[in-house]
Amino acid sequence: MSERYHVLVVDDDREIVESIAIYLSRENLEIYRAYDGLQALDILEGNAIHLILLDVMMPRLDGIKTMLKIREQNNIPIILVSAKSEDTDKIFGLEFGADDYITKPFNPLELIARVKSQLRRYFTLGTAVDAGGTSEVLRCGGLELDIHQKRLTVDGEEVKLTPIEYKILELLMRNQGRVFSISEIYERVWNEPSFAPENTVAVHIRRIREKIEINPKEPKYLKVVWGIGYKIEKA
Repeated sequence: MSERYHVLVVDDDREIVESIAIYLSRENLEIYRAYDGLQALDILEGNAIHLILLDVMMPRLDGIKTMLKIREQNNIPIILVSAKSEDTDKIFGLEFGADDYITKPFNPLELIARVKSQLRRYFTLGTAVDAGGTSEVLRCGGLELDIHQKRLTVDGEEVKLTPIEYKILELLMRNQGRVFSISEIYERVWNEPSFAPENTVAVHIRRIREKIEINPKEPKYLKVVWGIGYKIEKA
């Protein structure tokens, strides 16, 4: 990667932190190290961090609580790293704000690929204003998605999205009324073949609904078409 991005690695096992640091340093990434959640929050406050690899089970402040604190103000990519491999653990992590989830022991090549993929999405989608371009705004009822500023408003109120949530919503809003299958959403947003993507996509859809719908259980905008997939209803 040509840019030198900053990755914060958080794990109470120092050997794991160092091994991850070795792998990622070879990819021209600058590594910051923390050994519990409180240290991670201190580092994040004083440094420009572009991605976080976050262990779940840690002393003082665990990974889930740390992620919730981070998500109060920051939408940078977070990849949870955990020894727990059950689907329920992955869904739990995604529901609370993770962008991806990888289990220990991990394949170093897979870890590197996931880190690069999240950084690409984050900087392709970005959060900076494109000052030189003309505005493109997608509208659907009270939803307004500014493509250049990467900014969503719902009935005039700004709503923060993670990079994955943004990309899903942009896909659906660009194609209002069209139904996308779960596999199609996964392949277009994650840019990789889909292998049992149902839980992953469903979790992100649920989080988007919680942000854009008055009543997520009776959605006005983001509809499920049972047995087929999802769509944004035309206003």
